[in-house]
Amino acid sequence: MKREKGIAYCGLVCAICSKNGNCTGCRNEGCEDKGWCKNFQCCKDKEIDGCWECSEFPCSGTMLDNLRIRTFVKFIKENGIEALLNCLERNEKKGIVYHYPGELIGDYDIPQTEDGILDIILSGESSENK
Repeated sequence: MKREKGIAYCGLVCAICSKNGNCTGCRNEGCEDKGWCKNFQCCKDKEIDGCWECSEFPCSGTMLDNLRIRTFVKFIKENGIEALLNCLERNEKKGIVYHYPGELIGDYDIPQTEDGILDIILSGESSENK
């Protein structure tokens, strides 16, 4: 985990993203996609730290349409960024994968509900494996 990359405004976890090893994350102006990213633009316009600070969360037509991303933002809203990073780092050591090799999905994308994703975040295990 590269904590210095942090978490994107939308809730993507740049710190463990495998998409681009050279990307420094959107907070560090490193994301190539920030020009079209509605979440990035909205947070910058509203001068907020992330979607978790927005009174309109969750909005639609953005990255928050993705269940995993929306659940991560909900977790941050309730517990803070450091709590999420701590859980994800612990889970990574336990073998929970954020992105499968060559893909933009991973173990957190398997559950079909927020509760299922939260279960993995909190326990480091899928409820299907218990």
